[in-house]
Amino acid sequence: MVTKTHSLHRQLMDLFLSTPSNSTKTKWKLMENSASKVAKVFSFILFVSLSISGLAMSNNAVAQEPDAKHINSYVPNAKLVGKGMFSYYFWDVYTGELYAPDGAYQNQPPFALKLTYQRDLEGKKIAQRSIDEMKKQGDVSADESDKWLSLMEAIFPDVSEGDVITGIATKEGTSVFYVNGEKADEIDDKAFTQRFFDIWLSDKTSEPKFRKKLLGNG
Repeated sequence: MVTKTHSLHRQLMDLFLSTPSNSTKTKWKLMENSASKVAKVFSFILFVSLSISGLAMSNNAVAQEPDAKHINSYVPNAKLVGKGMFSYYFWDVYTGELYAPDGAYQNQPPFALKLTYQRDLEGKKIAQRSIDEMKKQGDVSADESDKWLSLMEAIFPDVSEGDVITGIATKEGTSVFYVNGEKADEIDDKAFTQRFFDIWLSDKTSEPKFRKKLLGNG
């Protein structure tokens, strides 16, 4: 039994250490070539993916650059008051940034709220959620509700990760909206401006923890 085992071990070692035949060499060469081709294809796919990702990030960065200029045109010496992530259950929805003169929010215009979305959302759902939250701040007539909802549905587009919607409350009491750095609309309605930004900034907000972050206290 020992002799047979030793003989088998010896045969295996001879096979492992022996010089491969031409046929074996050919097979190994084909395998190496195939592996090389697969590696090249994978590298190409990875390169393209990273390039597209980098381009998307670059586009978002370019889209966001004008925000500082737009904000400063309405908010003198605008500086960040506070920022935070708004999450719904387990999902991050958007990051919020509040800007005010010298970084000091005085509970009155001018100021700006910049929302950078972290997930895909339909514009109509954003508008509907906004009007629902505005109603929580106090009485809103049916006419006002219908009018404001219609205005917001026209302003808010479907968003994807990285898209930015910036709302500015001007010292005149109007609301100016920018989407990815492009002006979307301006609403000359002081009641709308008050109720809209109260969604986040009123002490009646449904998200007090997020409000604290925006006010720099979170």
